[in-house]
Amino acid sequence: MRALLQRVAWAKVEVEGEVIGKIDKGIAILLGVHEEDSEAEANFLAQKIAKLRIFQDSEGKMNLSIADTGGAFLVVSQFTLYADARKGNRPSYVHAARPDKGTALYEYFQAALVKLGFKVASGRFGADMKVSLLNDGPVTIFLDTKELKS
Repeated sequence: MRALLQRVAWAKVEVEGEVIGKIDKGIAILLGVHEEDSEAEANFLAQKIAKLRIFQDSEGKMNLSIADTGGAFLVVSQFTLYADARKGNRPSYVHAARPDKGTALYEYFQAALVKLGFKVASGRFGADMKVSLLNDGPVTIFLDTKELKS
């Protein structure tokens, strides 16, 4: 799994002009599911993100996790995180999970965050979504479970 995290002051996702997910302070996550991913990767990634210390303490240092701040997550499916643009000019997405598996693991990942005690808002898998956010910092971090487990 791949996740692009952005620490945000607020974030929202719209589908066909309707806001379907919205958070205040927290982390917006663009989540890509690989064809070989399983629930193990989803659990690992959820736990890693929950413990990341990317929020500022009273001295301005990034020492606090989202649990320390009471923040929330906005999770948006993003198969294009598995784009392969090594050949030609049109990226290939052959390593992104097919929609049935991608949907299941996207939903499982969100449930894993909820199980850890967090508020989670989300987009809609496969929909044409409009994502708006106010990046706080900015702080943007890319995580890949294959690299994290190596």
